[in-house]
Amino acid sequence: MRRFERGYGYARFGLAALVVTLTLAVMLHAIVTVKTPNAANYSWILNPGYGTGPITPVDSQPVWVTGVQTTSGYRGVGRVALLRVPSGFLVWTGLESTCYCSPSTITSGYSASPGTHIVYLDWDHLVDIQVVNADSFQVFSSGSNSAGASGSVTLVW
Repeated sequence: MRRFERGYGYARFGLAALVVTLTLAVMLHAIVTVKTPNAANYSWILNPGYGTGPITPVDSQPVWVTGVQTTSGYRGVGRVALLRVPSGFLVWTGLESTCYCSPSTITSGYSASPGTHIVYLDWDHLVDIQVVNADSFQVFSSGSNSAGASGSVTLVW
């Protein structure tokens, strides 16, 4: 009888070891890695008809692009989630700045063509982010405000 009791003791110990091993294996696969985001900020002051020059986001990763126009009387904010496909095109979706004539609207698309509109950053829809080439974009002012337009663009990835 003692042999059977001893065997059950070993079996219970073995079963407990198996449960602990499986629990640890599942927990190790369930650990989430939290990564601190990277960010880049570009401030700008633009005269009408000028752009910031190319801004190149990281490739093959989602990038949040938020832009603001801070010039008094023209303020606004627009944002998009953007993906740069290396040597291919930019693809985006987001929200335009509100306009004196309408509320915010959705913007989305993809392009590698220079000048393609991505998102407006101001109240008059005269300052926007637009495609420069397949790998970069710029902030461009088509407005007539003689004081120029000022603001910033922040990229987070």
